[in-house]
Amino acid sequence: MYDTIVVAIDGSADANRATTHAIEQAEQHGAKLHAVFVVDTDRHSEPALSSMELETIEIEEWGNDELAEVAERGDAVDVEVTTRCCHGKPYVEIISYADEVDADLIVLGYHGHSHSKGNQIGSVTDRVVQNAGRPVLVAT
Repeated sequence: MYDTIVVAIDGSADANRATTHAIEQAEQHGAKLHAVFVVDTDRHSEPALSSMELETIEIEEWGNDELAEVAERGDAVDVEVTTRCCHGKPYVEIISYADEVDADLIVLGYHGHSHSKGNQIGSVTDRVVQNAGRPVLVAT
């Protein structure tokens, strides 16, 4: 049913649950798993010789560490994981990457780090669900 799955991560508890679901689905279906972390350029400026450059570099390094953890979790159950860290608007980058790899499924957490209301879907997840044009599994 699924050949290619994209999971979007941000280090949040919901993203961790989404990763668990994505790995389970990839293992069950023999699918390729792609994990993506987006440095939100609305929240973190693009690097440009300023104090923001250090913050952006730190966020990117943290994202790469999170991606490496997803790859390790996949390796533990023989699921191949391709990772990508990119910069932009998270929902745009997630959808774009899913389009690029022709994903059969996108897996996201209910909300991420920046979301403050626990009972309301996060804005990135909501925008992906509304605009992806492909199945989206939302982990809670």
